[in-house]
Amino acid sequence: MKNNILAAIDIGTNSFHLIVAEILSDGNFNIIDREKEVIRLNEGSKFDIKQICPEATERAIKTIRRFNGIAESHEAKIRALATSAVRESRNKHDFIEKVFNETGVEIEVIDGLEEARLIYLGILKAVPVFTKKVLCIDIGGGSTEFLIGYRGNVLYSNSLKLGAVRLTQKFFPDYKITKERIQECTEWVAGEISPVIEQIKKIGYEQCIGTSGTIMSAGIMILSKQKMQIPKSNILNNHVVSFNELDDIYKFVLEHTTFSARKKIKGLDPKRADIIQAGMIIFRTILKNLLLDKFTISGYSLREGIVIDTLQKEQNDKALPKLRDIRYESVKHLADISNFDQKHCEHVSNLSLQLFDQLAHLHGLNNSHREYLEAAALLHDIGYHIGHARHHIHSHYIIKNSELLGFNEKEKTIIANVARYHRKSHPKPSHTDYMELSSLSRIVVDNLSAILRIADSLDRRHKKNIHKISVEVLNSDVILHLDYEGEPPDVELWNLGRRQGMFEEVFKKNIVVRT
Repeated sequence: MKNNILAAIDIGTNSFHLIVAEILSDGNFNIIDREKEVIRLNEGSKFDIKQICPEATERAIKTIRRFNGIAESHEAKIRALATSAVRESRNKHDFIEKVFNETGVEIEVIDGLEEARLIYLGILKAVPVFTKKVLCIDIGGGSTEFLIGYRGNVLYSNSLKLGAVRLTQKFFPDYKITKERIQECTEWVAGEISPVIEQIKKIGYEQCIGTSGTIMSAGIMILSKQKMQIPKSNILNNHVVSFNELDDIYKFVLEHTTFSARKKIKGLDPKRADIIQAGMIIFRTILKNLLLDKFTISGYSLREGIVIDTLQKEQNDKALPKLRDIRYESVKHLADISNFDQKHCEHVSNLSLQLFDQLAHLHGLNNSHREYLEAAALLHDIGYHIGHARHHIHSHYIIKNSELLGFNEKEKTIIANVARYHRKSHPKPSHTDYMELSSLSRIVVDNLSAILRIADSLDRRHKKNIHKISVEVLNSDVILHLDYEGEPPDVELWNLGRRQGMFEEVFKKNIVVRT
């Protein structure tokens, strides 16, 4: 793999997208390859996505295998993120495992808020709005994301189950358009978006940016109808469209009442002709309720945001904090609103990272895994907010179900599990949330939990008297040289003796202590 080539796969409800980006020395990137395939992951679901059916799974595997081949031809490292269809399906873990076994590609599932954040990152790379307070709208196959951002910070974010595929199945199951169906769909959308519209109006914004399939298709159809030149890539960027132009093309699309008629509309991808009416209704209803007179189209969206986010996470400058910007702030925010001993957790985090860095040749983990350990250490006692006796279980639940921006669902699950196993039981086959992780992710949890247990045991009394650990590995022993201030850490050493078993199991080494 080349360090300067990255492939991003966007696993959406309607279609899968691949981009291959060459990373430049100044941190910018050029897209050197691009592919798209319509998959319809929610085939067979009438509204909410209950199951990914075998046929859709096979289409997904075939496409991801092809995307993987393209990435390998560029010697690119792959990052694949899944959105609405996968995160809602009951069999998502089976789907992810099957894809990994068949293609070798590991899928990360992200929630709607993280999806919106990554879309915003992509937009910032494509449209010069960093210094503006912008409203970003992305209409996908299964959901619509709203975000208000300013200078890279997220001020407001929401994700609604309003997607072009989802609403087509609900209101246009045979793809035929009638006045009654248009009205029913419009009223449904207006009702669903009402509280979001009120929040957006309250917060305010300077400019509206629209992105992804429906909105891009609207722009291309408008240019085609106006007999304007269309880019060969069929991708518009920083292109301003008025509400009147959108309204005209909305009416034009809905006049083509059958699927076969819409397939002939100039500028519309025939593969989108069955769902375009629902997407147009969603977007027009949003703009109308916001009283917007124009919007700007961004050529970059989620997949470009994946590239930017990956670059931010993989910066290796050790002078910089490893939980960068939004990731660190989201962890800190969760800690700040909970009632527990934060100073103790910060000290345990420091000890954990000392161990992680000095044991690098044993665990072989990377900087991202170091971030997971730091987050888990900072939050491992957050469960005290609910109760003491089972606080590790409560910590697991709170972390897994909190909005940790910057982390995807898999990362949150890893962090939650590491926090859970800082005390009491070791991971077991009967622990469902642990077993649903991939085998590779379970190894990460084992390694990080073993380290966290050692660090936490060395501050048993929350006095922070052990401040430095020097590690020496000799044959079958890991020797811990402990520097302390004040009274001898007898209680801490007793506690270490009770809790070092997991470390010794995972690393196949005996712990020896020197003070």
